[in-house]
Amino acid sequence: MFQLMNRRRRAARVSAVAAGVLAAALAFTGCSGSSTPTDTKAASGDIDPNATIEAGISYSLGGSFDPILASGAVTVAANWHIFEGLLDLDPVTHKPVLGLAAEMPKKVDDTTYEVTLRKDAKFSTGDPVTVDDVIYSIDRTMDADKSGFFASFVSFIDKAEKVDDSTVKITTKYPFSLFNERLAVVKVVPKALVEKNAEDFGAHPVGSGPYTLESAVPDDSLVFKKNPNYNGTRPAKAAGMKWDLLSDPAARVTAMQSGTIQAMEDVPYIDIDTLKNSGVDVKSEQSFGLLFMMFNQAVKPFDDVRVRQAFFYALDMDKIIKTGMLGNATAATSFLPKNNPGYHEASTVYTYDPQKAKDLLKAAGVNDLSITLLTTDTGWVKEVAPLVKESLDAVGIKTKLDIGQSPAQYQKVDSGDYQVLLAPGDPSVFGNDPDLLMNWWFGDNVWPTTRMHWADSPEYKQLTDLLNAAQRQSGDEQQATWNKAYDLIAEQVPMYPLFHRKLPTAWNSQKLVGFEPVNTTGLSFLDVGVAK
Repeated sequence: MFQLMNRRRRAARVSAVAAGVLAAALAFTGCSGSSTPTDTKAASGDIDPNATIEAGISYSLGGSFDPILASGAVTVAANWHIFEGLLDLDPVTHKPVLGLAAEMPKKVDDTTYEVTLRKDAKFSTGDPVTVDDVIYSIDRTMDADKSGFFASFVSFIDKAEKVDDSTVKITTKYPFSLFNERLAVVKVVPKALVEKNAEDFGAHPVGSGPYTLESAVPDDSLVFKKNPNYNGTRPAKAAGMKWDLLSDPAARVTAMQSGTIQAMEDVPYIDIDTLKNSGVDVKSEQSFGLLFMMFNQAVKPFDDVRVRQAFFYALDMDKIIKTGMLGNATAATSFLPKNNPGYHEASTVYTYDPQKAKDLLKAAGVNDLSITLLTTDTGWVKEVAPLVKESLDAVGIKTKLDIGQSPAQYQKVDSGDYQVLLAPGDPSVFGNDPDLLMNWWFGDNVWPTTRMHWADSPEYKQLTDLLNAAQRQSGDEQQATWNKAYDLIAEQVPMYPLFHRKLPTAWNSQKLVGFEPVNTTGLSFLDVGVAK
């Protein structure tokens, strides 16, 4: 009981954060097809250091830039360029790379690491980055009262201590094989500035990364300048950046075609060929980004696993993907997509079987089921939702659609005023490892406690035991435990993906040198310049 009360208290603290993440940072877009960049002057690497990178961003600006609070799509992508961790995850490869660390962490023993800071590293203010700043940044990220979900990403850390003026010692609670990957969650901030006025810091962030944020105007643009004090391995190759906040897809496409911007995220599926024919490069990356269905198990009959399974067998995924997504998604065969290194095909794979759906409902004693399917107003989700309704109606589940903005829909979810939710999600912007991705939805947080209402079930306890065990394992043993977790999630489907989306990005390879699309929301201009 005590643990459950703790979970519920933590759930209340992070509920608002989670809704914001899902509404923005987790609303991902995808498409198919790619064009091969031609042999242009961009390939020569002749870069104009005085140029400005101009981009079109599809999401609205909201929330803080403070790294322990930033959960919006725009703020997270901006922070890739503003802040550094000791290590960072490369947005393109998801691999750990050096940030403020002079070299990869030195493993002293199974639970102790030492990290040396890059010599003469400075914040954009010109103040030196100190070990005290690093320890402060780790401590505040570990504090769930301050950082909410981010604390769960670094729960393996026991403490951080100063060794000398350039070295920090990090002790873990147990051997953790994903130490380097997860250390990248902690972005280093100047202690003095944050403690002076944390709210102001969130609006006017100061980091040690290659760019500084000069201005951020909601519904307009973000303006960045090159950080003159940066001395790391990924210096800014442009004098600045301007990110136009273009939530209207037509406006982004027009800006891309006219050359007003040099890159854009979230290419509308229907405009892919149009952009290609106009000489723009378009490439699609398979993302973790998923459309999921989640059930309120506090409301009957959704506490019956047979009912939840019936919903998935009822779905004509070929039609949903072909018609609603124009083919730009891959039907789920596990919690992870096949391109994730931790992928394992689940023991239960849902195929279109309307008779099986009807049989499961009958076996559960459910007749004439009527539901309101809560869903978000994300563009591509609105295309898919009527097709989901059509499939459910066809097996006797009378479905009414309730489509609305994410914040309003999650207010209903968090109050318990819903039956079934259909929504997009993708926490891979914070990391791509199976532990992080599963713990986002199934860790000790708001999702299983007050959204799924699954936390008191024996199956949830079993999943928690598996995830906890995997954190202490490595290699094949760890993978085998994750596989059991995938199987359990697929069988129980308290929340489960219908498909994983493909993510489209467009850019002008004649203008941008070194640009590569990412398979998560946002655009990365690290190591990118503008051709002369």
